[in-house]
Amino acid sequence: MKKTMLFTFCLFCFYSCMKAPKDAKSCDVINNTNDFFTIQSNDDSPGRAYNVFCKKVNVFGIYVYGTCKVEDNDLLRAANILAQYLDNDEDGIIDNPLVLDKMIENKAAMVMFGKERSAFKNRFFRTNIGEYSPESAQDLYGEETHPNWNYNAPFDAAFEEVLHLVTTKGYSLVYPAVFGESQGSLIANAMDIARGGFYNEIPSQYPESAWYTYDDKTCEYDCQVSEYFYWALTSLLGAQAYEGRIDEIGHEWKANTPELVESMDPAVYAILTDSTYKLPSILPDGSYQR
Repeated sequence: MKKTMLFTFCLFCFYSCMKAPKDAKSCDVINNTNDFFTIQSNDDSPGRAYNVFCKKVNVFGIYVYGTCKVEDNDLLRAANILAQYLDNDEDGIIDNPLVLDKMIENKAAMVMFGKERSAFKNRFFRTNIGEYSPESAQDLYGEETHPNWNYNAPFDAAFEEVLHLVTTKGYSLVYPAVFGESQGSLIANAMDIARGGFYNEIPSQYPESAWYTYDDKTCEYDCQVSEYFYWALTSLLGAQAYEGRIDEIGHEWKANTPELVESMDPAVYAILTDSTYKLPSILPDGSYQR
C-alpha cells in the first residue's frame, strides 16, 4: 500500500513538473526607445500554459510572448513583422480588419522560446488547461530569428512562423472557400496542381513536373496548405530570391521569385494578388513605423 501511494505521489509530482507553473514567470525588461512597440511583463498571464512566459508585446490585440531565454530584440523582431503583415502600408489602419478580428476571436498568439529543445516549450504544450490553450499559438525560436537578416543566409524564420499565425488563425477562417486548409478551397486546389495531384499524405515520390514537393511526413494536408501559402506569398514578396536560396529550398519549392510564381503557378498568383483579400504586398523589414 505504501509503495503504491509513493508511486502515485511521484507520478503526480512528475506530471506536475512537466506542466506550466501556477504563477507567471518574471524577468527584467529593458525597452528600446526607438522601437514602436513596448515589451511588457507577463504579470497578467491569460492562462496557466502562458505562465512559462515572462514578457510579451501587444500587437493590435495579438500578443507575442517570450520566455526569459528569448532576447528582447528577437521578441520585437517577431512583433514588428506581425504588425507589418497586418498593416502592410504602415498607415496605422489594419489592412483587413476581418482577419485581425478573427485572430483575436480565436485567441491567436505567437509564443517564443530560446531553442526548439526547450523545457519551457514542453511545459507550455503539455498544459492544455483553461480557455487560453496552446492550440491557438504558433511557436518561434530565438535561435532561428535573425533581426539583422538582409537577404542572406541564415534565413529569418520569423517571416514564416508569423505568417503561419496570420494565415491559419486569420485568413483561412475568414475566407474558408478561398484560403481554407482543407481539400476544395481555392488555395488547396492550387497546391494540388503545384504538387502534381491530390495527396492526403506525403507521397513516396512527387511527379517530376511538380514545383511544390514538401516531404515532411508529419505535415498533414492542412499543414501542407499552410506551408504552400507561406512559400508562394513570401516568394511573391521577394524573400526567397537571394543568391544561394534556391539551393537551400529547391528540394521542396522551386518557384522562389515573383516572376516564377506568376509563370509557374498562375492559380496561386491570381489568388494572392486579388485585392479583395488585402494580403501583404511588401515584405516586412522588421521595423514597423506608423
